[in-house]
Order: sequence, then structure tokens, then C-alpha cells
Amino acid sequence: MSWSRHAKIAFVGSHGIRKTTACLGFAATMQRARHSVELGREVVRDNPLGINENATPGAQLWVLASQIRSELELTPKAEVLVTDRGVMDNYAYYLRVCGGKDPFHILPLVREWSKTYDLVVRLTPDVGLRADGMRSTNDAFRDEIEARLDIWLPKLVKAEHLLSMPASSVNRRHDWWPTALRLAALVGQPLMEEDE
Repeated sequence: MSWSRHAKIAFVGSHGIRKTTACLGFAATMQRARHSVELGREVVRDNPLGINENATPGAQLWVLASQIRSELELTPKAEVLVTDRGVMDNYAYYLRVCGGKDPFHILPLVREWSKTYDLVVRLTPDVGLRADGMRSTNDAFRDEIEARLDIWLPKLVKAEHLLSMPASSVNRRHDWWPTALRLAALVGQPLMEEDE
């Protein structure tokens, strides 16, 4: 049964906490429930301006703008958009590189765009960082991002739209069905037809 409106779920947190694995697992669950799914990949990997500790305010602005552009393009293509990051965690990286300031005055945009996510799943870092050739393995850097998320996520996402879970629970055996049911309830749509 097709949903009468599009839904969007974001998996957020600092780097190296299995967000991509979570996105793929959740998307597979939604597909098994016979819903069309689009995956919004982590846009920072395409950033030509620098990432990690060497990012600049302009580089992080590029990431935020690219995140929104990607979501605008992908949302109408499927019933459910699953994003690897959201504006909320990208804003945490932006604030870190800007020393806690908002030189481009993007908070109003971030605040309003945060309302477009039906469900935000925050993965918390209880796993070690592993080198992947792209993201930092600096624990202090990751801790800085997590501290900013602790402050900003509750300000940007209402409690009923926020779910937290430890990164270590994201594995091949994780059951994403309860998360799918929660998303369906938030959008007021059945997860599956009654006769299925």
C-alpha cells in the first residue's frame, strides 16, 4: 500500500558510528514492507573544500547546502527517504569549525529544515573509530561534535521525533521493524496492508 505522503528519516551523529550501515539496514526493512525507498548518501564525501579537522566555514556551508539540495531532489522520488546525516549533525560540524559562531546566519534555515524530518535516529558513539581513508580517527574531534549534538539536537528536534541508540547495536542482526513502525505512526500511515 502506497503512503499518501512522503516520509523522511535521518540517521545522525558524529563520524565512524555506523550511520551508513544503519541506513542500509533500515532501507532494506522498508523495502521488505513494500515501500519505495531512496537513500541520501553522506554528501561530505564529495566536498571539494576540505573535511575533518581541516574544514573551513565555507566547506561546512557547502556541506549543509548540499545536504538540503540532495534531500530536495530525492524526497519526491520515493515514499521514504533515508538520509545518512541531516542538517542537525552537519550544523554541529559547522559550529565546531566556526568556533561556536554562526558567521553565515544559517541557524534559522537549520531550525526550519530540521522540522522536515519525520524521525531522527541519533547513533551514540560506543564503538571505536576505524580508519576508512576519509574520516578522522581523532577521538577528541569526535567528542567535540558529540558535545555540540548534545546541546543542539534537543533544540532542533522534538522529543517524539528523536530516537537514540548506541552505535554498537547496529549490526546485521539488528531488527529495524520497531523503528519502521515508529516512522509509520509518526506519518500516520500503515507500515503494511492488513492482509499481509
